[in-house]
Amino acid sequence: MTTAAPKTITLAEFLALPETKPASEYIDGEIIQKPMPKGRHSRLQGKLCNTVNNAAETPKIAYAFPELRCTFGGRSIVPDVAVFEWNRIPFNQAGEVPDNFDLAPDWMIEILSPDQKPNKVIGNILHCLQFGCQLGWFLDPDDVSLLVFLPNQQPELLQGNQSAPVLQSIDLTLTISDIFGWLKMAV
Repeated sequence: MTTAAPKTITLAEFLALPETKPASEYIDGEIIQKPMPKGRHSRLQGKLCNTVNNAAETPKIAYAFPELRCTFGGRSIVPDVAVFEWNRIPFNQAGEVPDNFDLAPDWMIEILSPDQKPNKVIGNILHCLQFGCQLGWFLDPDDVSLLVFLPNQQPELLQGNQSAPVLQSIDLTLTISDIFGWLKMAV
């Protein structure tokens, strides 16, 4: 018995398709739908965006976008959080945020969902690093850990009261305990 290889499509064909909920990504000619975010994922994503934006938006240093489609280097991905330094946000003529971001974020944050394949998610972080991303975070709520990716360096696993690196331009200090402490809302 033989199985047919999945049909691959071009990036242009993928971008012409309607958006899905949850979002789909285009990786190596395949369409991969992200899992629907659940409680812990949503809480961490919201708190991370708010925390970064509270520190960086008013002084126009950077902005954290949740679920922003980024298309570059032959892929179209949707990081859980994509942080762009202010001077790299491709504002349109009216000074508004554009609909399309055809570049890698400066800082990419992924939060592992129960139904996700870790290597697919890590592959997207590595892809971003190849195209100019300065920092990648891979948060695992089950392991209560953060795997940090920096260009041309070995990943580093952080836990507990270790400080999490952020973009150098952002004045923000967070520990792994701070981040995962956000999950405890009823305490």
